[in-house]
Amino acid sequence: MTTPEITRAQKLDFRVGQVMTRHVITVTPGTSLVELKEIMRVNRISGVPVVNEDGDLVGIISIEDLLRAYEEGAFNEFVGGRMSRNVITVHEADSVDTAMQKFQQTGVGRLPVVNAWGELVGILTQGDIMRGLLREIQVDTQDEEICRYRASHIFHDVESDNTSLILRYKIPPRDFTHGGAASSKIKRALTRLGTDLQIVRRAAIAAYEAEMNLIIHADHGGLITAIVDASQLTLIVEDDGPGIADVKRALEEPGYTTTPPEIRAMGFGGGMGLKNIRKCADTMKLESEVGRGTRLEISLRLHSREMPSQKR
Repeated sequence: MTTPEITRAQKLDFRVGQVMTRHVITVTPGTSLVELKEIMRVNRISGVPVVNEDGDLVGIISIEDLLRAYEEGAFNEFVGGRMSRNVITVHEADSVDTAMQKFQQTGVGRLPVVNAWGELVGILTQGDIMRGLLREIQVDTQDEEICRYRASHIFHDVESDNTSLILRYKIPPRDFTHGGAASSKIKRALTRLGTDLQIVRRAAIAAYEAEMNLIIHADHGGLITAIVDASQLTLIVEDDGPGIADVKRALEEPGYTTTPPEIRAMGFGGGMGLKNIRKCADTMKLESEVGRGTRLEISLRLHSREMPSQKR
């Protein structure tokens, strides 16, 4: 998905080697799916390049491949039988523009990066591109501190009775590859507005848990709307089904979850999402009806440095 930052990067001719992740976690064709699941869980990654004994790139396996195997009951198989052998790669000397075109044309979530000799030297996601460019590009000024100061005063400098920033993110169902993308963008927006880092952290956790709940539970995905004004962040999370049968139990009972077993086996949906949101939020309101959907409203004051009480 093209963004203003990426468009600007294309003009500046950034290269893949400048933004890629150099520390690459890999597996071999002989790695068991059980081992793969643990590697993904511990490192919180959704795809892994596959290399042979000589270190040559021979495939790639994603969380979708793993989930498909688990849904088929293939718990005892190995990576070699489930990986994709048609690996789409990008060279470290390629432009970011070239990499973005490959992302858009193929729909993959990550691209292994190779050097001139075809050796694996990195891994690239769209998130890597965004983070790399944000480090390099100063949109309005070369002084990031001045840029943040100006951003943090935007609400006070605009004379209006109701000045707010509204961000909306559509969350597809079961899209574990891009899980956390929306919450990362919300975190970045708050950071650039000069919000206290403790509050940014709480907001990011709440947004991430809400986003993952949509990915795991909502049949058709859902929508996250972030409303930021001078004093408060409000997150509104909505979906059209399947709804929560026992809202009180979901809110109060630790570990209670309706997550399918194959997804729980991946380390997702442990039943702590709503509890973690409640711990981070100043206020939280949950409404749900079976067969109709769920609406969750989360509010955080942007000037409090205190963690809210965990009791509600």
